[in-house]
Amino acid sequence: MTAAPTAPGRDRTDPEPQPAPGPHDGARPEPALVNPVLPGFHPDPSILRVGDDYYIATSTFEWLPGVTLHHSRDLVHWRPLGGLLREARLLDLSGRPDSGGVWAPCLSYTGGLFHLVYSDVTSLAGAFKDVRNRVTTAPGLDGPWSDPVPFPSHGFDPSLFHDDGPDGDGRSWALWMEWDHRPGRHPFAGILLQEWDRAKGAATGPVHRVFTGTALAHTEGPHLYRRDGHYYLLTAEGGTSWDHAVTVARARDITGPYEADPAGPLLTSRHHPEAPLQKAGHGSLVETPGGEWYLAHLTARPLTPRGACVLGRETALQRVEWTADGWPRLAGEPPVPGGDTLPRTVVPAPSPVPEPASGPETPSAAHPDGDAPPASPWSTLRRHPDPEWIEPLHDGLRLYGGQSLGSTHGQSLVARRQQATRFDFSVGLTARPDSPLTMAGLVHYYNTTLWHHLHLSWDDALGRVIRLGTCLHGRYTEPVPPLPAGDGPLELRLSVDGPEGRFSWRPAGTEAWLPVGEALDVTPLSDEGATRGDPDTGHYTAWGFTGAFVGMCAQDLTGGRAPAEFTRPEYRERPAGGPVHP
Repeated sequence: MTAAPTAPGRDRTDPEPQPAPGPHDGARPEPALVNPVLPGFHPDPSILRVGDDYYIATSTFEWLPGVTLHHSRDLVHWRPLGGLLREARLLDLSGRPDSGGVWAPCLSYTGGLFHLVYSDVTSLAGAFKDVRNRVTTAPGLDGPWSDPVPFPSHGFDPSLFHDDGPDGDGRSWALWMEWDHRPGRHPFAGILLQEWDRAKGAATGPVHRVFTGTALAHTEGPHLYRRDGHYYLLTAEGGTSWDHAVTVARARDITGPYEADPAGPLLTSRHHPEAPLQKAGHGSLVETPGGEWYLAHLTARPLTPRGACVLGRETALQRVEWTADGWPRLAGEPPVPGGDTLPRTVVPAPSPVPEPASGPETPSAAHPDGDAPPASPWSTLRRHPDPEWIEPLHDGLRLYGGQSLGSTHGQSLVARRQQATRFDFSVGLTARPDSPLTMAGLVHYYNTTLWHHLHLSWDDALGRVIRLGTCLHGRYTEPVPPLPAGDGPLELRLSVDGPEGRFSWRPAGTEAWLPVGEALDVTPLSDEGATRGDPDTGHYTAWGFTGAFVGMCAQDLTGGRAPAEFTRPEYRERPAGGPVHP
């Protein structure tokens, strides 16, 4: 299983050094997992165990391949497997708005099949959410995935629960949140439940409104579990920003009534702006072979307290214990006084299990080869790789010029997640632009209205030139005059240090990097920078859900599809305190 395309080059993604355990974290156990376990844009985690294998599926929004998957055997070490939705018949994102596309997937397994449920959001601004929920199945994670069929769609964040436990009846149930656009009503109208007929691939029977949430409101992201005679409903509440939380409710009958945990949220960082892990919410649970429980949840790491989260929403794991009266709680000592719901940065790993777990029989595709190389980190924007616009090279790739960076159709852009606040990205470029409408270069990208673009283009007086273009909420500027680039191949580089990004270039084969202008502010390339709207009504004109990407792109606004060759792309993370390139 691979993410497409695979661009040859070096990719240094060692985790950023984590702070030493402080007085609130306790002594760091060995082994331990360090959060976030999936750094960079990996939101809305759906965690699943099949036998001895753990999987986390995360949202991809307008990026392809759809639904990113990671695999682990110990919850500590996670290996990317790429994306699950790699064909247009499974997912067509052409024209999807910024932060539309794939929301909140749910990966489950029953009856010898993996089930993947996901939202495809086609519009999201203002009062309305146009959503097409879908479900597809496969005998193994490499597929083949079935043609998606409709899932209840008057809301988003769909999930499936299979009542397969010792006391279950083997039925499956669909859950989703309902969106209400009517003025004067809270748009998050509650969690709905309906039986799902696996054989027919369709919902059946009455729809039950099982939970309308707590005072935190914004109730979404439902996942259902069964334990010790109770059905447990996990939901996200508080909105997906600083007030985000995980709420738990339970019932004896699957259709309710559900009682919210009287102790309040299971997880939230809303009262602690100083905490390193913010926006904690949107969780899902998993039980280990040894009977231990863990919560996967999204989180974010702002550059400053309640500041810009350029890395987007990431995935973290917390250990969970159950009280004597049957409610889940975060395990371990509270990290701060009164902070028993606050996410921990360092979390104990599961205890070793002497014998292999006796899980359901699954095909070999469900158990990836641990010696296989990790999947490619590269993603494409709204269109699947096709020889019409992308071709592999032995040390890179060739892109044929597409539409502008402001378009939601036909962009020729290949990028990877920014996963650290300090990094360098460089790439070689060979192109022969002959018009100011022909461009190719390196882009630091958030969405169609927020990006910084160092590119090779043409000037009628100067010939080939280097230009630096910036776009902030649709306003395009060039902070420095065009720089003559001469003939021949060249190299481009971006060096990011927290809130600042510096661009430079050099002719191929030379040593000295030539700076292009002063440092640029990269904080607008963030969820906070992108989001515009009214938090009181829940109606927004623009959303930011994706985190920053860095990569390569080519535009030809003449329609001539001018080619550009990119070679030796290298993404290298820098430790704190390391040198910053000029």
